[in-house]
Amino acid sequence: MLEKTFYKQLLKRSFAMPVKIVFWDGSSAQYGQGEPKATITFREKVPVSAVTQNASIALGEAYMDQKIDITGPGAHPLQEVITSAYQQAGSFLRDAKLKKFLPKQSHGEAQSQADIHSHYDVGNDFYRLWLDDTLTYSCAYFTPENPTNDLTAAQIAKAHHILQKLNPQPGRRLLDIGCGWGTLMLTAAKEYDLKVTGVTLSEEQYQLVKQRIKAAGLSGVAEVRLQDYRELGDEQWDYITSVGMFEHVGQENLGLYFQDVAKYLKADGTALIHGITRQQGGAYNGWINKYIFPGGYIPGLTEIIDHIEAAHLQIGDVEMLRRHYQRTLEIWDANFNAHRAEIETTKGTRFTRMWDLYLQACAASFESGNIDVVQYLLTKGPSGTGLPMTRRYMLTDR
Repeated sequence: MLEKTFYKQLLKRSFAMPVKIVFWDGSSAQYGQGEPKATITFREKVPVSAVTQNASIALGEAYMDQKIDITGPGAHPLQEVITSAYQQAGSFLRDAKLKKFLPKQSHGEAQSQADIHSHYDVGNDFYRLWLDDTLTYSCAYFTPENPTNDLTAAQIAKAHHILQKLNPQPGRRLLDIGCGWGTLMLTAAKEYDLKVTGVTLSEEQYQLVKQRIKAAGLSGVAEVRLQDYRELGDEQWDYITSVGMFEHVGQENLGLYFQDVAKYLKADGTALIHGITRQQGGAYNGWINKYIFPGGYIPGLTEIIDHIEAAHLQIGDVEMLRRHYQRTLEIWDANFNAHRAEIETTKGTRFTRMWDLYLQACAASFESGNIDVVQYLLTKGPSGTGLPMTRRYMLTDR
């Protein structure tokens, strides 16, 4: 009885849309005016103590274990429910006040490698099922010519968008920190005539990028290293790119990350740093940290800018791409669910529900504005050094 009272009090103020709640004893309640847009079914009680200690872990695990189901007429009911929760003050999925319950993060080199292995070495075959043909696992860039659907075209457009911002000159050197499966670095080598070095801690990514370099005939101009970015010594590059990387370094290492960017950048160099940022201030998410990205931390906008300033870098341009990442995640989740039966067969139901929840929850976070994704164009010298006077050069068609 106490559990039901707790949930009724919590849920009646948790959503910005009408929802129906079905409790574990078969009783139900509706909150909000109008036809329910989603139904949340509690098949078992989720202990109140677990929810009050860390809501995202308790409810995320309950969904993974099929103790909670979320259904609705829309294509993405999970995303709709979580978006509505984020839009409503006091959302039961916010963790802003729960940081004290999270363990201290460790980001030494050995821990960083273990964290990367746990996520990115799930298997290239798994990622091939739901990423696009380029195997790019970061926010795509949807142009007026490709506004919604072609993910491969949008990922290629993102690579060009990043590289064009650097205004790269042929024959110069580029470092890609956290190179993924190599699309950005290979595009830089093939189409911008740059000498490229990519670094990753993922063995699976490293092996595939080596194959892609050889297959493209780029062995003389592109290389990939299975190496921690902190161990690059005194080498310097004309350009640095880093996409979806700083979210993994941990709050305590953000300053060192930007100091290393500055260290590896030549005096007249330019860097494009692309990553997830919260405009409202940095935050952890307990469930994401435990099951998806161990050691992850989403920094706040002013927090990032403070670290950029402390590293003696200057900002030449800032661009928000929140809606692009929402759309990217929606396509990924559609692709994922198109292969759901295969994934369940190979990975199990719990893993499948976990990844579906992850993709839809992230899409909801971007849709609601809870998180953003930002591109920071940085120079080691005064802002804009070596770049054209206007932003028009960034939009040149290739």
